[in-house]
Amino acid sequence: MTRHAALATDRRAEERDVPGLVESLRADDRTRVIAVRGDEAPRAADPADGVHALFPRDVPEGAEWGFLGRDESGAGILVAAFDPAEPEPFPAPDGWTPLRRVGGELPPDAAETFVAAVSLGRWLVGHRFCPVCGSAAVLKQAGWSRVCEGCGREHFPRTDPAVIVAVTNADRSRLLLGANAAWGGRMHSCFAGFVESGESLETAIHREILEEAGVRVGDLRYCGSQPWPYPRSLMLGFEATAVDEGEARADGTEILSVRWFTRDEIGEGLAGRGPIGLPGPVSIAHRLIRSWYGDAAASPGMGER
Repeated sequence: MTRHAALATDRRAEERDVPGLVESLRADDRTRVIAVRGDEAPRAADPADGVHALFPRDVPEGAEWGFLGRDESGAGILVAAFDPAEPEPFPAPDGWTPLRRVGGELPPDAAETFVAAVSLGRWLVGHRFCPVCGSAAVLKQAGWSRVCEGCGREHFPRTDPAVIVAVTNADRSRLLLGANAAWGGRMHSCFAGFVESGESLETAIHREILEEAGVRVGDLRYCGSQPWPYPRSLMLGFEATAVDEGEARADGTEILSVRWFTRDEIGEGLAGRGPIGLPGPVSIAHRLIRSWYGDAAASPGMGER
């Protein structure tokens, strides 16, 4: 038996050290469980319902468990994470669906819960052993840390900061986007990259844009952030102004081509018309592009609550 998971989650981090928290919540019939397999979760029979949650008793064996928080009624919300290398652990009403596909269709609270479930679930399944000595690492803090049985080191889920930047010309009438080689040149998006060790966000922006698009930028403006479990990123969104728009060129390796777009062209792309492929609404890239197109401040979900 399942229940649809339009969940607003209070993380309740102060509860993670309560002994036996996950076990007690698994025995509570009010608890709801988000099952994940890699970046996928079971989808409801009605697409409008988004992702389904299960009762704990309906979750098959073989999962790694973690505490996501509580809903508005105080009921616990758990994640049950399954190995993506294994077959689907149970049939879903409308199959298993990835975050990228449905995240943009969910209410913000439900999407946030889905992202948290995928992010923690991937860590629960993929980090069962100590990266230092190779010994088994046992779960602590209701799934939010592991302690190595060999060397005693404590490990936590990792988040890697990355910058993503919408580059405009001086009067903000045009937007520079790049076609990434990973997408076969079929989609244009903002420029992004991981922050390197010992690097500030500002330095990362200047480096990444110069490397990928060939332009120098100034007037950096922070727009908001988004947790993004591909693989375990925190995307920090900015807008920046090109010093000389004529400098734009693709690096030819990661970015196949770069192009300046007008608002009319972006509007056609956002409407799904014309030859321009743009990122889907689940991504912060989409929100940065839409924000520039509407010449408005960042929308909710980009740092404003």
